[in-house]
Amino acid sequence: MRSVFRLLGLLLLAAWAVLATAQAAGPAGGSGSAVASNDYKLGPGDQIRVQVFQNPDLTVEARVSEQGTISYPLVGTVNLGGSTISQAESKIAAALRSGNFLKQPQVNIVLLQVRGNQVAVLGQVQKPGRFPLETNTVRVSDMLAAAGGVTPMGDDTLIVTGTRAGQPFRKVIDIPGLFINSRNQDDILVSGGDTIFVNKAPVYYIYGEAQRPGPYRIERGMTVMQAVAQGGGPTPRGSLNRLRLTRTGPDGRAVESDAKLTDPVLPNDVIFVRESLF
Repeated sequence: MRSVFRLLGLLLLAAWAVLATAQAAGPAGGSGSAVASNDYKLGPGDQIRVQVFQNPDLTVEARVSEQGTISYPLVGTVNLGGSTISQAESKIAAALRSGNFLKQPQVNIVLLQVRGNQVAVLGQVQKPGRFPLETNTVRVSDMLAAAGGVTPMGDDTLIVTGTRAGQPFRKVIDIPGLFINSRNQDDILVSGGDTIFVNKAPVYYIYGEAQRPGPYRIERGMTVMQAVAQGGGPTPRGSLNRLRLTRTGPDGRAVESDAKLTDPVLPNDVIFVRESLF
């Protein structure tokens, strides 16, 4: 019987330890939850809790301003923008020491809500929106994956815009190349405030005696033959030898011509499948 009570005691002790660990970790995500990241750099809009050991009066919850600062008791304005959590703790501790408020302050900062270092992924992606940067090693392919990838009507290229070293930044990146090549130089690191935009893919139109007339996405290197095949091919009344192509010229005027099966397809081309003569 004594061994049974001892076993029950050990089980209760283990359960208490697990419960205490879970409560210390807190709920994942959402307002008021701690975001764990050693490399994350504070940015405008981030909400933090500052605590000083054995000084509860100095516990403050603050939001980083657009200038990257917070207002802290005794020391006033402290610039934390661009600092990691440990660097921000050191800055506040140094300010408390230099002001002769505390001799050896032990400062702890908890990141409650991420609002600052975010990247917007917009356009033809499965889940457009803003995504937080929790480390300094997030690349374009990572953000694209976080947004669920490109929709079927998305283009083969994306555009990254933002700022680098205080200057406007813009880069066009080939999407398939990000995943085909293991060491693609275009898979650049993203920064807070960047925007990744995936445009709609160029389309062509097929009408007349086609099985499935309508607009279709242009694939790379697509020919007229491939374009007609994507539309299901000609109907029994249609003919591949009687294709008419309407294309917009440099002057904006529509130009009609007979189409060859080997002709390349350009954006906004209109392919008309005419009836067979026999």
